Amino acid sequence: MSLLPDDKKEQLRTEFKEKLVDPVQLVMFTQEMECRFCSDTRTLAQEMTTLSDKIHLDVFDFVADAQKAKEYGIDKIPAIAVIGKIDHGVRIYGIPYGYELSTLIEAIESVSSGKTNLTDRTKEILKDIKNPVHIQVFVTLTCPHCPAAAAIAHKLAVESPMIRADVIDAQEFPALAQKYGVIGVPKIIINEKVEFTGAFNEDLFAEQAVLGAYQT
Repeated sequence: MSLLPDDKKEQLRTEFKEKLVDPVQLVMFTQEMECRFCSDTRTLAQEMTTLSDKIHLDVFDFVADAQKAKEYGIDKIPAIAVIGKIDHGVRIYGIPYGYELSTLIEAIESVSSGKTNLTDRTKEILKDIKNPVHIQVFVTLTCPHCPAAAAIAHKLAVESPMIRADVIDAQEFPALAQKYGVIGVPKIIINEKVEFTGAFNEDLFAEQAVLGAYQT
């Protein structure tokens, strides 16, 4: 059963034809006894490959291919790593559907081009990051403000080799949401040290990433 309506598929075919530059590999992790949303996530990823010959899919078993999961830093499923010429550390945990479909689309486009539309000021801020930064953005599929925060996090990862960015569906991973005290979304956690809730503009987001890189 298709998750994308025909008109959305046609729209995306046109968009991808205009915006995709280099091939993108969607690396998805599921398991033999699939989790609640694993099957739908795999179906959605497969549908993406039909919309452009530059989008490809590899599917791995989280248990049987544990070493591969370790290589990609995958610690829960369903998971999609969006890989371009290099691995920018762009990850999505949970099915990217509802409002979060746009997060997957923007991730594919940013990774394909290897560059973003972040402002020059934001890019200058990112140059100050010399230590590894792990950004976690908690979202829900019904949150209209979450895709903006998710997209910024992924774009920061594309622009800086020191940043990796995970977008996580709080409702699919309730134990993790509880651990981080996720009450409202989007909630952003940076290096387990810096956190904020709500949509920051991109330069303030980047400044928080710098803060997270050096705060002890």
